[in-house]
Amino acid sequence: MPSLKELRNRITSVRSTQKITKAMQMVAAAKLRRAQEAAEAARPYAERMDAVLANLATGLEGREDAPVLFSGTGKDQVHLLVVVTAERGLCGGFNSNIAKLARDHAMRLTREGKTVKILCVGRKGRDMLRRTFGPQIVDTIDFRTVRRVGFTEAQEVSRRVLSMFEAGEFDVATLFYSEFKNVITQKPTALQLIPVRVPPAKAAGGPALDLGGAIYEYEPEETEILADLLPRNLSVQVFRALLENAAGEQGARMSAMDAATRNAGDMINKLTLRYNRTRQAMITKELIEIISGAEAV
Repeated sequence: MPSLKELRNRITSVRSTQKITKAMQMVAAAKLRRAQEAAEAARPYAERMDAVLANLATGLEGREDAPVLFSGTGKDQVHLLVVVTAERGLCGGFNSNIAKLARDHAMRLTREGKTVKILCVGRKGRDMLRRTFGPQIVDTIDFRTVRRVGFTEAQEVSRRVLSMFEAGEFDVATLFYSEFKNVITQKPTALQLIPVRVPPAKAAGGPALDLGGAIYEYEPEETEILADLLPRNLSVQVFRALLENAAGEQGARMSAMDAATRNAGDMINKLTLRYNRTRQAMITKELIEIISGAEAV
């Protein structure tokens, strides 16, 4: 049985931990609003970019002069998985859910005889995936020193992916991140980056417009416009993933720290009750010894 001093020390320790988790919850709540606003503001731009690409790509299906980012290499052997996670933990299952989705995808490709390469954006994803796919991790992009992730960081990731593609290091690139739904829900998502999987114009831009049989001519041609827009779209999609992850991380951390704070409170109550019972038992034992000694005299 623990002594009273040990119980007091445990209560003090848990109370200190509770103060830390409560402070982390409040900090995450303060950061969440700004991160959520940034993620929601980026969605319309990314969706409109998809709509523009869908309209431009309508007439390029099967054409030999289509941009290589749109048509791909024509092969499906080497896959690059761009796994975007947080730099820090203490956010529940946020990082592990993204890593699990990427791990399942990599295992499925490996069973099919494909070659898998992994580019980690964020330290936590690397730590989780290197146990199973250590040799397949080609690089890790670390943003621990960046206070607020912006479009510059997204361009750094997209440039790394484009340089690998131009060097012929992979055929298909897929981006893994967590889409922010609300404070409680973050949905792990896989998005194919190269070759660009353009959604239908109706799905990307809302109700399809009746063009009345009109034929549009582009100046310059669609291929030239897409050659400029596709690399930019890559940066936009990576930027959106970084913003969605930032909001999801803060939401998951706020929920995790709230649960930890409540669990610490429950533990303090149990330890306090145990402390009082132990103290009362010791007092009762001393009284019995005193009374027994007095009767013996």
